[in-house]
Amino acid sequence: MSMQRTTSWETASDSRPAVAIEASGLTTVFGKTRAVDGADLAVPNGMVYGLLGPNGADDPLPSAGACSRCAPDGPAPKADSGMNGLSTSELADLAGVTAAEVDRLVALGILVARESGGPFLETDVQKVRLGMACEQAGLPMDAIASAVRAGRLSFAFLEAAPYRRWAIRSAQTYREVSDETGIPLEVLDGALESMGFARMAPEELIREDELEVVPLLQLGLSTGVLDLAWLIRMGRAYAEGLRLAAKVENEAYRARFTAPVRASGADQRTVMELASQLASDFLPLVDRALMGIYRRQQEVVWTEDLVEDIETELERAGVLARPQRVPAMSFLDLVDYTRLTEERGDQAAAELAGSLAVLVDRSSRELGGVPVKWLGDGVMVHFPEPARAVLAALAMVEQLPAAGLPPAHVGVAAGPVVAQGGDYFGRTVNLAARIADHAGAGQVLVSQSVAEAASPPGVAFVEVGEAQLKGFARPVRLLEACRR
Repeated sequence: MSMQRTTSWETASDSRPAVAIEASGLTTVFGKTRAVDGADLAVPNGMVYGLLGPNGADDPLPSAGACSRCAPDGPAPKADSGMNGLSTSELADLAGVTAAEVDRLVALGILVARESGGPFLETDVQKVRLGMACEQAGLPMDAIASAVRAGRLSFAFLEAAPYRRWAIRSAQTYREVSDETGIPLEVLDGALESMGFARMAPEELIREDELEVVPLLQLGLSTGVLDLAWLIRMGRAYAEGLRLAAKVENEAYRARFTAPVRASGADQRTVMELASQLASDFLPLVDRALMGIYRRQQEVVWTEDLVEDIETELERAGVLARPQRVPAMSFLDLVDYTRLTEERGDQAAAELAGSLAVLVDRSSRELGGVPVKWLGDGVMVHFPEPARAVLAALAMVEQLPAAGLPPAHVGVAAGPVVAQGGDYFGRTVNLAARIADHAGAGQVLVSQSVAEAASPPGVAFVEVGEAQLKGFARPVRLLEACRR
């Protein structure tokens, strides 16, 4: 397939600059895809091509109106990256497979050996890994090879620049890194595994991206600040958060690029190659955005912790007297979410969940709450004190109709909780969940401890009576929080 960048600039219907790329009879611009003969294909205007996903690229295209101050930081990719000749055994080592598996991919035509120099390049590593991943997923290699020969599939897009971001094996083994840094092998293995890396044998070659983590492990252990338990806890948090981010990016890529372009008549090979070129603008900006978001979250968490420390110190000095405070847990669930999902479909359900997330996050954080766990049709939120939990619950229930969401029922309980791994556990958590189950549409029910501890302005607590809740031996006294 021939593909070339054009030097002409067009303007899409939304008056933004556009880059045109020609490939196999399609001309793709920022906001529209059309056939070479000028007939428009049914692609939504304003769609961002190559957003992110398995076919993104960071081989930059020219961009109109780009400001030099917005250029991403960091070193530019090496000009010869991926161009070093490799033998079969060297490619196998870098890809983490056997030489026989490389030979099999060549025989099938999925991998092409070059005639001059080394038969393979570093960019072939990703082709080997993708081929083996397909086989491990149960896809027949013979069928893949047949599709490649027929021109329906191609692994050539993996030679694009973005895949050079994916690490290859280094020249050091895990044992050598352990010996050099003083990090015990079991600690190195456990920490890396918690961060999403595969556990490997000590004599295997360590990945280059794993080496990026090693200095943090070394400093944490040498200073005594971190041990294996805390390294694993932090590693899991990093991996889970970033995997969720990567997953949502990929969902956006499929929804905003793959599906519409395929529906417009492009085949899979064209889709992959177009995306490999057009994602280039996004990858460095996403890297910068992620660090900006992370630093903002550090600021929020650190500030909360510092305020708590200062408050504690003032109390010890006798300057500040504060009442004994207990945290509160709030559970909010949408009414008839399952029925709506069945009637409107999964996409509508996902949109409802997204709208709920925005509303809950805004309303709870304004009052010091932190959404802890999303449950599809509901959410668990932690508050530092009951009064804030009640005010936030009332605000959320009142705002749902205006946001086009079904009504909700909320339960709030106050008392000690156990925090672990970013989650909360204990009797208070279970009680809040059971109270939410007991509440009716539009109701905010609270436990007696909440009513006794909270005195939010403009709120009254109306007696509901005792209720026998699942998991609790004795009846629980409930009250309804209402606006005065």
